[in-house]
Amino acid sequence: MNTITDERKVRKQIAVIGGSRAEGQDLINAEQVGMLLAKEDAILLSGGRGGVMEASCRGASNAGGIVAGIVPGSEGNPYLTIIIKTRMDNARNVILAGSADAVIAIGGEYGTLSEIAYALLLGIPVFGILTWDIPGVTACDSPDEAVRLAISES
Repeated sequence: MNTITDERKVRKQIAVIGGSRAEGQDLINAEQVGMLLAKEDAILLSGGRGGVMEASCRGASNAGGIVAGIVPGSEGNPYLTIIIKTRMDNARNVILAGSADAVIAIGGEYGTLSEIAYALLLGIPVFGILTWDIPGVTACDSPDEAVRLAISES
């Protein structure tokens, strides 16, 4: 029996995706999602840039969580605990989606839509707050609901 593996706690990896030019309620929701994921001891996966990505990372970081940024170049926002430097620009979206146990989408533009599509193609559950209304995305009314579902259904 391998005691290191047996004693290791496996944490959920939840990707939080959304627009880099977000504002208003999307930023408020994102920061709360990040904080709630940290309280659930989940690892927040992020594209590592601004907007929804930065707000969710800030929420998780300020709550003591682990935040992994899968960044398009070599740098990310200041709230990242771990930076994965893909140097792949938008091609990193498939890595971000594929690394997650579940995805929470908040608002967003076409980059967010591509991450949702990759997740759905890979069979990864997607929960959305004021985001794309497409088949396969479970609409949520609040950050609490999105986090609860992402943790329980992944």
